[in-house]
Amino acid sequence: MTAESTATALAAGREGEPLRPAPARRRDTLAGLVFHGPAMLLFLTFVLGPFIVAIGLSLFRWDMLTEPEFIGLDNLAALATDTSFYNALRNTFAFSLASMATHLVAGFLLAIGVNKLRSKVASYFVRTSLFFPFVISWAAVALLWKYVLDPTFGMGTYYMELIGLSPPNWFTDPQWALPAIIGIDWWHTVGFTFVIMLAGLQTVPEQLYEAARIDGANAWQRMWNVTIPMMSPTIFFASVITFIGAFQIFDPIQIITPNGGPEESTLSIVMYLYQQGFQAFQAGYASAVALVVFVIMALVTALQFWVSRKWVHEQ
Repeated sequence: MTAESTATALAAGREGEPLRPAPARRRDTLAGLVFHGPAMLLFLTFVLGPFIVAIGLSLFRWDMLTEPEFIGLDNLAALATDTSFYNALRNTFAFSLASMATHLVAGFLLAIGVNKLRSKVASYFVRTSLFFPFVISWAAVALLWKYVLDPTFGMGTYYMELIGLSPPNWFTDPQWALPAIIGIDWWHTVGFTFVIMLAGLQTVPEQLYEAARIDGANAWQRMWNVTIPMMSPTIFFASVITFIGAFQIFDPIQIITPNGGPEESTLSIVMYLYQQGFQAFQAGYASAVALVVFVIMALVTALQFWVSRKWVHEQ
């Protein structure tokens, strides 16, 4: 093959494949742009565009009413001494880690239990029941649980007192407010994690379990040596999306414990961003908080991917 023919083949995308006519290549390019265009437009409008604007705004002091004042990195420097920012960051990390642990463990165990059900009717009923809370809006869920756990007339409080327990004031006690929010979030979203785990569990080949039984492995050994390694990509995926979702928690906190009270015990980083941007009208400072949130989420996600190389087994 001559140099010219080799260059022609490479230009076609594969050695030995004839070069397509220019009009056909142009049509393919145009078709690709047409199909990718809407997605790229949405990305530029709602992701990349606001991100670039946030970077610019973080360099200004602006109350959204007067002329912006350039202050450089002063907004980022002010975060270093902002106690409310650190409280919000601590609460958010505590919520995210607790959410990951409870969702992954409960979702995995629920998936194993449901997968063992032999009755299709019972399996369908349990799956629907577990996933149903996830389709309810956060506003409805927050108001429901705010009523159930009300210390005066709440149904949950009534039944706890009926069996001799003394329930705390869930949403006004700084020690119990965040755990209560964590529990409500678990009830609302664990069904989604359960569905992901169940889908991953059903991809594990039955032949591996049969081979393990022949080798004399008991149920625990089969779970530890077969189920978990084969489901590691699913567990990793669930851990990433659970952390990202939990780190952006806002709705239940705003509805149940407005302004992150009591004593900032439920103040999340997204709620703090909202307070600075839409209550205090400090658009520049809120943009600086948003950039910190982005950097933290990117670093934690990158860390999860790096650690996954040591325990995730690709099939």
